[in-house]
Amino acid sequence: MRDFSNMTRRSRGREVALQVLYQVEQNPGMSLAEVRLFIQRRLLGERKLCEFTEGLVAGVKEHLARIDEAISAAADNWRVDRMAAIDRNILRLGVYEMIICREIPSKVAINEALELAKRYSTAQSSRFVNGILDRVLQSELQSQAQAIMATHPARIEAARMAEQEAREAAAAAAGADAAPGDDEAGQAGTRPDAPPAE
Repeated sequence: MRDFSNMTRRSRGREVALQVLYQVEQNPGMSLAEVRLFIQRRLLGERKLCEFTEGLVAGVKEHLARIDEAISAAADNWRVDRMAAIDRNILRLGVYEMIICREIPSKVAINEALELAKRYSTAQSSRFVNGILDRVLQSELQSQAQAIMATHPARIEAARMAEQEAREAAAAAAGADAAPGDDEAGQAGTRPDAPPAE
């Protein structure tokens, strides 16, 4: 029995999901029943972990076109189908968890993908995977910001105006606090009851 003490449970699930994605790509005729049996054997039948792993595999397959499009946009001079098969599937898992599943922070998804690259690929692959996933993340964040701008322009403009008004009010309050003292000092010599200057 393999010792999983140095792996988190979900990290182990990602490892098995990568193995499945690689095998299915090499053997497209692999049935769903075979996939499930492989996962159950590799994960010793742990129900929740098997379900998590099956969810990763199913999610990548369901959103494959969108995932590959994101990878292609981020991979300068690299076609997805020309990448090493293991690197390609590590990227697919990482992109799925970053921009579609979103159950974990994006940086955690990237770190998990890097661990897979270190374990199953090369040092160069780790840098390759890190660079592409980082560009995918930046592109996704930009897209989200643009979507917010497009769908809620009035709300954003109102927030900007409120912020500007708050700054102006703070500035006016600061000026008002200083003004009375200045006026009194300027009028001290002209008031009838003002003490004579020494």
